[in-house]
Amino acid sequence: MSDKRALDIVVISDVHLGIYGCHAKELVQYLDSIDPRIMVLNGDIIDIWQFSKRYFPKAHTKVIRKILKMIGKGTEVYYLTGNHDEALRKYAGFELSNFTIDNKLVLEVDGKKHWFFHGDVYDVTMKNSKWLAKLGGKGYDLLIILNRLVNHVLEGLGREKMSFSKKVKQGVKSAVKFISDFEQTVAEIAVDKGFDVVCCGHIHQPLIKEMPVGDKSVTYLNSGDWVESLTALEYSQQQWTLYQHPVSKTKIVLPEDEDDAAPDWDAARVIVFPGS
Repeated sequence: MSDKRALDIVVISDVHLGIYGCHAKELVQYLDSIDPRIMVLNGDIIDIWQFSKRYFPKAHTKVIRKILKMIGKGTEVYYLTGNHDEALRKYAGFELSNFTIDNKLVLEVDGKKHWFFHGDVYDVTMKNSKWLAKLGGKGYDLLIILNRLVNHVLEGLGREKMSFSKKVKQGVKSAVKFISDFEQTVAEIAVDKGFDVVCCGHIHQPLIKEMPVGDKSVTYLNSGDWVESLTALEYSQQQWTLYQHPVSKTKIVLPEDEDDAAPDWDAARVIVFPGS
């Protein structure tokens, strides 16, 4: 009997594979613990903006391998594009067996109409000043690196860790207003389009909230990220819940998969041409 948790749907976004701040090892642990029927990768899974051949460690590759293995075992996987992996948008509509690339997804779940998309299309900064957003992305990555160094020192001193970016988001009025405006805009559009539930990523703010819009309401979901929050949305037994993975205080050593082992070249089949 499998010890993995069976889920109807899991939503993961803003992994940012390819940057120093990505908690890929923790994500591998999480993927090893679940068995979802449907997986929605809701944008910014690979950070193509900041992709570098010099930095793509084994744990980041392992995340991709885990997802591919889940596809091979029958999980329906929908890769919805975000701004950091917008290069994939030209492949929107691509389908291969139970794997799909698209910009948005609509699912009827237990009688409720769900709308999934990354969310950057409703970000004014993204629409009007993409160069500024990219510059901000690089600054965010540097902030995360600095934050990790400081937390390493704090842990050594027995002090509580801190999050620089969360303090910025909570302390700067414009950041708080941006998040609030984003959520309100998404909720209003979802109600206007007749959806019961709307699910985004993009702003790295995990949340499940019922939002009133006029005389109606919509359930707003945000899957957070795997840079700071380490969160995912899970749907099981007709209910959405927010999962948060613990940040390990010790070095994570991932077990070797069978796929990671060196191939047995002696066992390879030899084909001779022309045949006899």
